[in-house]
Amino acid sequence: MMKKEEKYKISEMTWMEFREKAGTVHTVILPTGATEAYGPHLPLGTDGKVAEAVALLVAERTGAFVGPLLPVGDSLSLSQFPGTLCVRPESFKEYLRDIMDSLYGWGMKNFLFINGHAGNTPMIAQLGTEYVMKDSSVRVAQIDWWRYVQPYSREILDHTGYMAQGHASECGTSIMKYLFPESVREDKIQRYEPKVVNGKRFPNINRYTPFAEFSDLATIGDGTAASSDKGKAIVMECVDRIVEYMEKDFGGTR
Repeated sequence: MMKKEEKYKISEMTWMEFREKAGTVHTVILPTGATEAYGPHLPLGTDGKVAEAVALLVAERTGAFVGPLLPVGDSLSLSQFPGTLCVRPESFKEYLRDIMDSLYGWGMKNFLFINGHAGNTPMIAQLGTEYVMKDSSVRVAQIDWWRYVQPYSREILDHTGYMAQGHASECGTSIMKYLFPESVREDKIQRYEPKVVNGKRFPNINRYTPFAEFSDLATIGDGTAASSDKGKAIVMECVDRIVEYMEKDFGGTR
């Protein structure tokens, strides 16, 4: 029996299966993530695991291709924590360009990024802009996942601000409990207040501070408030909205 992944993931298809599907489907969802410290209770690959899982949920509803996960991004701010891997922005962008060029060559016209890592956002935006400027028939959109979920999770989560949406906090831990419960180290979940808070006097000025100055555990917020039910409610609401966007404003899968 064909597994769900084999119906949508390019890497799980044979070349003949890809050719047949590419005859009618011209939309590809590209999940991107990071390999970085994500608290004591969640795996280093959390961002990518979530991005790919959401991509597959969206593909089930739309029939789109799911491209290869880019599992490592620019995680320099967390590089003081063991296991964190970093790809220079220039390298990430050029690698992604080559992937998009290949997919474009096989007829893909709509590129939807499910991006699980904030550090990847500017490179995807730059490359997306280049593509639509080069070919007006191409569509490129990016779901910056952990920012995207925030307005749809406010009525679901107990907390607000960084206690809800911080690194590996209530929101992220809830989503992992729903999507990958076996990956959550339940006995390691903690509530953690940041050691320092930037921006109290000058909140509209961007600062570039290593994450270790905020947290000794690579987490900020209250992961103890997380639950699988909250994670499911957030994911389902967000997937519904992504599917609606694709059907109404992104050309579906054609």
